[in-house]
Formats: sequence, structure tokens, C-alpha cells
Amino acid sequence: MFPYRPMPALGPRPPAPRQRALAEWRGLDLAPLQEARTLRAKHLSDVLPAVLSGLRIDQRRAEAEVVKVWNNLLDPNIVAHAQPTGLRKGTLFVTVDNHVWLCEIVRYRRKEILNRLQHSFGRDFIAKISFRVG
Repeated sequence: MFPYRPMPALGPRPPAPRQRALAEWRGLDLAPLQEARTLRAKHLSDVLPAVLSGLRIDQRRAEAEVVKVWNNLLDPNIVAHAQPTGLRKGTLFVTVDNHVWLCEIVRYRRKEILNRLQHSFGRDFIAKISFRVG
């Protein structure tokens, strides 16, 4: 049916006779140049961990899990006025919508919130809570 067409070889073309002759005359070695031009395909399982660590997927997933637990574990009045915004080096950063709620949480509810979160995630994951008005 269709005429047969050979598939081209993958990778760079070999050097032309003129290039080989010039390289010999100049005393150059073309092997490093050919090696640099070759296609260096890597397996996905070798590349994926480096990409995921660069995107900090594990940290973002942990932060999302903290938000879920925060919304289900705490008093709805606190959830309405305070939301976690970040987690760095064991410190959970929480943004509170006004100064009155900040004082209420810091004075009377901080220890309770910290104990509940540490019970859910562990003392190493959340060591401190920092509240800010935002």
C-alpha cells in the first residue's frame, strides 16, 4: 500500500566527512562533542523525586492537612475568625481577623489549640503556634 520509509536514527547525526577531515587536520577529538549532543533521556522515577522536592509537595500537603484538621477539630467560633496560613520549622502561623479575637485566643485558648493539634499531628510536627492579625 504505502511505500516503505526507513525510520531515522535517534540522536545526533554523525559528523560529515568534511567535519571529520577538518577535525583530523586540526587535531581535534570529536567524541566529547558527539557525547554532548546525544539525547540523555532519564527514567521518570529518577527525575520525579527531585521535581517534587523542588515544588515542596510534601510540605504543601501537610499544610492542607493542618487546615482540614483545624476546621474539624476546633470550635466553630475560632475557625470563623482564625485560619492557619503557614507551617515552618515546627511553628504554625495563624492569621486572626481582628485584635479582639487575637487577645481572646492568645490568653485563653492557645494552650487548648496547641494540645489538640499536637495530639493529632505529634509534638515534633507542631511545636509552637504564632498568632498574627491579618
